[in-house]
Amino acid sequence: MKKDQLFTRRRALLTGALAAGAAGTAGVFALGTGGTSKAPAPPAAGAPAHRVPQKPSAYRLQPLTGYGPPHAAPARPPVRREPLLRISGRGNTMVLTFDDGPDPRYTPAVLDTLREYDVRAMFFVCGEMASYNKDLLARMADEGHVVGNHTWSHPLLTTMSRAQIRSEMERTSDVVEAAYGERPQWFRAPYGAWNRTTFQLGSELGMEPLAWTVDTEDWTTPGTAVIVDRVEKGAAPGVVVLSHDAGGDRSQSVRALRSYLPQLLDSGYHITVPRRQYI
Repeated sequence: MKKDQLFTRRRALLTGALAAGAAGTAGVFALGTGGTSKAPAPPAAGAPAHRVPQKPSAYRLQPLTGYGPPHAAPARPPVRREPLLRISGRGNTMVLTFDDGPDPRYTPAVLDTLREYDVRAMFFVCGEMASYNKDLLARMADEGHVVGNHTWSHPLLTTMSRAQIRSEMERTSDVVEAAYGERPQWFRAPYGAWNRTTFQLGSELGMEPLAWTVDTEDWTTPGTAVIVDRVEKGAAPGVVVLSHDAGGDRSQSVRALRSYLPQLLDSGYHITVPRRQYI
């Protein structure tokens, strides 16, 4: 083949390749405007074409909602039809629970007594109270106590919408996580007023519903001796005792704890906190 003919053939092939590339590019833009062109052919082998880096779009500089490390999804317990009233365990185990706090007037004294006897308890906190007393939640974490969710503002949940109940629960769990170090795994409805929605939402948020076996009714301020008597008469394996460290004058509750706690221990009871039955 002559030299000029070979040159002409190469030029024709090159011209055809450029035309095919232009058609492929036109196909890309056509798709963006509602066209139905076929996808462009893959580029020929060889050195990549030089590209001018594009400036990032403004919206790409803004973090997307929920961007960042994902929160670990809480283990979801079963949806129950009634709250747990007792705990299972070997021997004479009991659980002491305190509601409505933390209150800087009474909660520190309760924690001091528990620390003196090396006992762990449960505190079902209200988010509004916890938001003002995060140092007490941090102390509970340091001393091995369990913090549960008792809603944000202690409302009667059975009169509220699903969205309102979820807000009460979630806001409290957020405060607990920030101050205590982890989200609560237990939930207690104010006034012991449960319904299907509270059980469903509690499960969705990874919390078990825990009620009580012995109610000291200390919120009525019946007297220190009466509170002590109710605890001692109700003591039994698996019992969950309800007291309060906030919500009013709780000086009787503080004094009663100092009296009945050493007596329970001397009687062979092991004061503990419940363990979840699943991961």
